[in-house]
Amino acid sequence: MLHHFPFYLSLILLIIILIIVADRIRVAYPILLVLGGLGLSFIPSVPDIEIDPELIFIIFLPPLLSEAAWSISWKELWKWRRIITSFAFLIVFLTAFVVALVANSYIPGFSLALGFLLGGIVSPPDAVSAGAIMKFVHVPSRYQSIIEGESLLNDASSLIVFRFALIAVGTGQFIWQDAILSFGWMVFGGIGIGLAVAYGFFKAHRLLPTDVNMDIVLTLVAPYMMYIAAETVHSSGVMAVVSGGLFLAQRKHLFLNSSGRIKGFSVWESLCFVLNGLVFMIIGLALPTITKGLGNVSVNEAIGYGVLITVVLMVSRILSAYGAVVTTLIARNFITVAEKRNPGYKAPLVIGWAGMRGVVSLAAALSIPETLENGVPFPQRNLILFITFIVILLTLLIQGLTLPILIKK
Repeated sequence: MLHHFPFYLSLILLIIILIIVADRIRVAYPILLVLGGLGLSFIPSVPDIEIDPELIFIIFLPPLLSEAAWSISWKELWKWRRIITSFAFLIVFLTAFVVALVANSYIPGFSLALGFLLGGIVSPPDAVSAGAIMKFVHVPSRYQSIIEGESLLNDASSLIVFRFALIAVGTGQFIWQDAILSFGWMVFGGIGIGLAVAYGFFKAHRLLPTDVNMDIVLTLVAPYMMYIAAETVHSSGVMAVVSGGLFLAQRKHLFLNSSGRIKGFSVWESLCFVLNGLVFMIIGLALPTITKGLGNVSVNEAIGYGVLITVVLMVSRILSAYGAVVTTLIARNFITVAEKRNPGYKAPLVIGWAGMRGVVSLAAALSIPETLENGVPFPQRNLILFITFIVILLTLLIQGLTLPILIKK
């Protein structure tokens, strides 16, 4: 580990350089970071980067989700709650179902359970990529609020699908009654645990004689505690972090003075900058290792499967976006909706095309165990990893490079 330390330092410096270049040429930095990592992976002297799959979620997800929860406006989140929840839950489940059917039909050796596993991995769009792209063009605030709000919740729903599919692959059976009860516990239990832990940290901020530095450290520790507490009791750590983060964000003026908020913002921005950079760089660096484990499947076949799933994801999201518009037009005759005007064809096209995949998909794919409980190698693990990589790469390149043009048009 220590003899690779200079490489890790140089990797962070390379991330900074690539992001500077991305800002200069007005391209979303996740695109350059993935390509940079891919380029580095072909250099023989570059060491293989391996992270314990069990630590992927714990290291990266809590701070990134918490930072997103602190950044979003609760008022906007509540205003667009219907469309956000439909995209974050219904459309994620629908996308995972479509991917499962396609994978089961066209990819040899893929059972329906493995198809749902792949669907749970690739169904959630990445907010970091969309945010990095939208900063270069003017986007109506309602689009941004919907995309940011969706990204807060779709991680939880996709990981729930992923977890149930993982159980189904391991046991060979799926009991709907147990799944519904487990789903309720994961969602509502996660929310309750997140709020409880957040309230404890809120009281600690208020009652303990802390200074600015201690307050910032507490805000850093809080999301990790929320995530670990929820996962320990088999609830959703993502829902815990999101709900707890929103609770603290709405009360930050009660426990953080102006100096604490300014310094805390700088610390959080720097931390998430490094974590996001590392994740997208790791995506590129991981390809050669994944390719070696494909076994009997050729690289060309695996690329073809990745392209197929990418097309399915793109088409499903756009159709779902237009389906949401139709639902809104019907629903406004019976209930009050946030958007009273006819959204037309532009809004769903922009939201539907902003479906780049990234951090959560990579973390979920890498967390697949190498063997089942009986010691048998996990079926199609490396092919799932390869397809996930192709999906992330293609959505970043195709949708990421064309989204600013689409928004301007």
